[in-house]
Amino acid sequence: MSIWEALAVFAAGIGAGTINTIVGSGTLITFPVLLATGLPPVTATVSNALGLIPGSVSGAIGYRAELKGQRRLVLRLGVAAAVGGLTGAMLLLALPETAFETIVPVLVALALVLVVLQPRISARVQRRRARTGTVTKTDGGPVLFGGLLLASVYGGYFTAAQGIIYLSLMGILLEDTLQRLNAVKNVLAAIVNSIAALFFLFVADFDWTAVLLIAVGSAIGGQVGAKVGRRLPPAALRAFIVVVGTFAIVQLLLR
Repeated sequence: MSIWEALAVFAAGIGAGTINTIVGSGTLITFPVLLATGLPPVTATVSNALGLIPGSVSGAIGYRAELKGQRRLVLRLGVAAAVGGLTGAMLLLALPETAFETIVPVLVALALVLVVLQPRISARVQRRRARTGTVTKTDGGPVLFGGLLLASVYGGYFTAAQGIIYLSLMGILLEDTLQRLNAVKNVLAAIVNSIAALFFLFVADFDWTAVLLIAVGSAIGGQVGAKVGRRLPPAALRAFIVVVGTFAIVQLLLR
């Protein structure tokens, strides 16, 4: 790797760490850069997964104030993230590289629609619960657990835009602010990346230069993303999610 390639990977790591903390889809920044340096797709994927762990942890720390009071929820959903992430990592080595190419843009598009409509859907659900006397499940119930499990399978396989899917599911099924849900999303992403990378350590080849550059860059980006993301009002954060998600769909369709 030349000095210019190394600088490009480092810069991509900062960008990915920032974007991942605010919304997700940072892999769409780092992955093409790694491929441009000549890394094979699988090596780029596993190196990227390991390198982004410090960024996820850094972002979660930056959102620690919003995580207060959510320990039980994080632990429950963390199980789904861990199981799904490990499953996705195993599928990466078992399935062809194009296995998720058709369905992923559709999933991300659906997630964006849910993010946009979430305030209206939540308000309608609350009115219906008030009429029927239904008690709100504070953990999202089996629907949220199952949805996050499937999203984490994809996250362990590729990770791009998994944060958007997480936010759309939690936004519909949990009654909480978007910032607090984003804090939970950062923890779940850290779990998926860590579990997948731990599995890859035993069965795949890494480019350790790329891992180190992305790790340092994403850790810096995680702090930047937390400072920026926590200051965004709900409408602005929702708009940012839509912009990034749309870009993600275009990138995925062009791959």
